[in-house]
Amino acid sequence: MTDADLMRRALFHAARAAGATTPNPMVGAVVVSSDGVVVGQGRHPRAGEPHAEVFALDEAGARARGGTMYVTLEPCCHYGRTAPCTKRIIGSGLARMVVAMKDPNPLVNGQGIAELRAAGLRVEVGLLEPEARWLNRAFVTVQTMGRPEVILKAAASADGRIAARRGTRTTISSEPANRRSQGLRAVVDAVAVGSETVLVDDPLLTVRGTVRPRPLVRAVFDRRLRTPPSARLLSTLDEGPVIILSSAESLARAPARASALAEAGATVVPGADDVGGALRALLPFDVSSVLVEGGATLHRALLEAGLVDTAHLIVAPVSLGEAGVPVFDTGVLGMGGLEPRTVEWLGPDKWMVFDVHGNR
Repeated sequence: MTDADLMRRALFHAARAAGATTPNPMVGAVVVSSDGVVVGQGRHPRAGEPHAEVFALDEAGARARGGTMYVTLEPCCHYGRTAPCTKRIIGSGLARMVVAMKDPNPLVNGQGIAELRAAGLRVEVGLLEPEARWLNRAFVTVQTMGRPEVILKAAASADGRIAARRGTRTTISSEPANRRSQGLRAVVDAVAVGSETVLVDDPLLTVRGTVRPRPLVRAVFDRRLRTPPSARLLSTLDEGPVIILSSAESLARAPARASALAEAGATVVPGADDVGGALRALLPFDVSSVLVEGGATLHRALLEAGLVDTAHLIVAPVSLGEAGVPVFDTGVLGMGGLEPRTVEWLGPDKWMVFDVHGNR
């Protein structure tokens, strides 16, 4: 197998922990002996548990000596919840490291690579870096931008509408696309909607039909405190917390409404004077990725603020007419000039993923 083949194997192991590692990144590691045999593999399962390198070295044992490790992210070199991986790697007798990308965490950011080189290991950096960065785009966004990754998702008709008219709930996507939507909810840290979506659709925002490794945060962008305490999502607190992102002004003006929401089980958080502040307010809740499912007003605000990283657009073969609500804001997103990263057919629907941030 080539170096690229082995790094792809490490990326495969890293991806197996999708949705489980926040606030840590997903990391996979593969150890190959000096005679070219895979002798150890591992992934970081969740925060607080050993890192991928440790699992791979535990499996390899003495066979790691003189061999090569392939790892998807620069090994850590500082004490956190676990000991530095660099110390364990140096002590294992490995001769070579192949690292997909540097760790953007300021506590690492090249220092782990420098420590390994200073100890005599040959370290190569950058193999399949685009794939590694895409896998950990949420972690990279938090470390470099100080906010969670923002993923927009909308189901639209063939004529670009998300509802038949404003204030009307409209079912558009097919069952196969709905199943994929649940799979997407299963691997993000939070699902978010605007207050209008709560008032019109009264969604549960839970994960159905698939397994999720961590509680799902449900966030409502509600600057004016319009969410009713009777909202259905507040009846599902066993699935994860419900966070109402409001403005300090609204909390001061309507303390009774805020208290009613808190009594219903919501966590009411100030900081939503703008969408950027609302996103940053989610970080203390271990939210590194936010799936924003609606509605059009919230989508537009995030797009206009330049805060969208990825967009998932499901297009169904139906027409809703001129009275319908337009999807996103084509003048902002520029769907006509932005090529999708992937296109997949799910039943009758076309599911497209756009790398908005990478094309800015």
